[in-house]
Amino acid sequence: MDLNFSPEDLAFGDEVRSFIAEAFDDEMRAKLEQSKNHHLDKASQVRWLKRLGARGWMAPDWPVEHGGTGWNLSKKYIFDMEMALAGAPSTSNMGTTMCAPVVMAFGTEEQKAQHLPKILSTDVWWCQGYSEPGSGSDLASLSMKAVRDGDHYVLNGSKTWTTLAQWADWMFCLVRTSNEEIRQKGISFLLIDMKTPGITIRPIPTLDGPAEGEQEINETFFDNVRVPVANRIGKEGEGWTYAKYLLQFERGNPYAAGLSMQMRKVRKIASVERSDRGGTMMDDPDFRKKLCEAEIKIEALNATELRAFAGRASGEAMGAVSSMFKLEGSQMQQAVTELALEAAGLYAQPFVRDTWEMLQPGGNTFRAGPDYAATVAPHYFNYRKTSIYAGSNEIQHNIMAKMVLGL
Repeated sequence: MDLNFSPEDLAFGDEVRSFIAEAFDDEMRAKLEQSKNHHLDKASQVRWLKRLGARGWMAPDWPVEHGGTGWNLSKKYIFDMEMALAGAPSTSNMGTTMCAPVVMAFGTEEQKAQHLPKILSTDVWWCQGYSEPGSGSDLASLSMKAVRDGDHYVLNGSKTWTTLAQWADWMFCLVRTSNEEIRQKGISFLLIDMKTPGITIRPIPTLDGPAEGEQEINETFFDNVRVPVANRIGKEGEGWTYAKYLLQFERGNPYAAGLSMQMRKVRKIASVERSDRGGTMMDDPDFRKKLCEAEIKIEALNATELRAFAGRASGEAMGAVSSMFKLEGSQMQQAVTELALEAAGLYAQPFVRDTWEMLQPGGNTFRAGPDYAATVAPHYFNYRKTSIYAGSNEIQHNIMAKMVLGL
């Protein structure tokens, strides 16, 4: 693996920075800086993704024949790093990074033609229907029933933690089509139109306190929901195979670039906030030691990600290595929010109910402390989730022990 960038790579970095400077407008910057959960509202996300799409950069990981970029590893790395360091919105959503790879690998030609172009154009928004109230990390225990009735399945049950389901047009969903001695064998993978009668979405309140309609997670209920059999991916009862394939993409995303950007923010806060010892937090040797330790771990994660993605670029499957990324990446996300909370000190304590209110025309909001302090505590509380979602970190330890170490 050659980590020296070519003149062509360096020129590409200039191209990405120029694009960001133009496309990442002041309105989006202000909204993202004041977001409690690092999400823009849907309209802003779609606007950003369509600008990427117009440049041909909407789906860097997709094959060229489906609209991907055809970038080599270095260009993909440069793109991700420049986006993260600029604090730009994520290029990923559940349609492009999770549903689309499964449709490409296991869907019919009709399913590919129906869904992939609309995912690429962001005209259709997707959510994930995996976890249930009694089935999270032990996903094979899921119980939402899908009973065959002619050319349809009839669905009854519920899903939980459905991220941004209130915006979704479609859901990719795991359902139980039969009860087998080996639980994984009775699961099927369905694509569900969220406008189908019988689907109800209810928000789940979180400690970061998002504004109404901007919640990150939801409960989704299914009451005799009829889904065409033609919406099933692959064979009935083999959904667990497709689900495991998808999890490589959910867990195997790069973390280091985003963490580097967040550490820049922590350093900025620590350079102005006062320490109990006098001087700034950056002058405090104990805080500076913790900061340096975190940066070393992020650099190590970055090097590990580069090695793994180099193999992926040459055709190797991500496999269980994705669990290592999810484990270390989520732990570092939490560690960085803890450092930010410590750096902000007392100014992190006042609760700002609507961090976007000050962006509204005619707003007259008074805040205690600098604007950045309003989101420090919400980010801390929101990121408590990272060690749970996509399979808890305890589960990731078990996967690595079995699949990587052979224990």
